[in-house]
Amino acid sequence: MSVNRAQRVDLEVVADLIPPQSRVLDVGSGDGLLLELLQETKQVDGRGLELSQRGVNECVARGLSVIQGDADKDLEFYPDKGFDFVVLSQTLQATRNPKLVLDELLRIGNRAIVSFPNFGHWQVRLSLFVKGRMPVTKDLPYSWYDTPNIHFCTIRDFVNLCEELGATVEKATALDGNGQKIGLSMPWWFWNFFGQQAVFLLKR
Repeated sequence: MSVNRAQRVDLEVVADLIPPQSRVLDVGSGDGLLLELLQETKQVDGRGLELSQRGVNECVARGLSVIQGDADKDLEFYPDKGFDFVVLSQTLQATRNPKLVLDELLRIGNRAIVSFPNFGHWQVRLSLFVKGRMPVTKDLPYSWYDTPNIHFCTIRDFVNLCEELGATVEKATALDGNGQKIGLSMPWWFWNFFGQQAVFLLKR
C-alpha cells in the first residue's frame, strides 16, 4: 500500500498511537487508507463507517469492513466501550454536531484519536488579514462555497471542547506544513499558531 504522505501526514502519527491487534473503529473512513495501514502494520481488528457511497466502495475494494453511515446520526447504535480505539481522522470539521460526535467517540472507545486541520495556523490568519478572504491551503483546499468543512476550529478550541466533555488528553501532536512534529514542550499558543494539523489521543 502506498500512503500519500504529502496529503495525509497525520496517518502515520495516528497509526503510531495504536498497539497491534487492537479493536479499531474508523469513523469517516474516506478511501480506507488509514484502516489499510493499520491492518497491514498493526494487524488490527478494524471496522469503518463512511458517509459517501464512493468511499465505501473504495474501502470494500481494498478488502476492508466498512459500512455506509453518518457520524452525526449512527454512532448511537454502537455499544459502550465496544472498541479499544475509535478514530476520527480529518472529519470532525465536517460533522454537524462536533461536540456530540466527540462525546460518542469517547463512549464507544476506550480511547479516541482525533486529527483535524488547525484554522488558527498563521497562514490562515495572514490570508484573512491581508486578503480579507477565506483561505485556501493544502490542508484546507476548498473554496468557502464548496467546502465540506462546516465547523472550523483551532487547536485551542479543541482543547476547550475536551475540557467541556471531561476528556483527558493523553497525548497530542501538532504537525507543521512539512508534516514535522512541533516540539512537545511548546505551549498551546505556539501549537495554535504554527501547527497546520493536530492529532489528539483522548480518554474519559
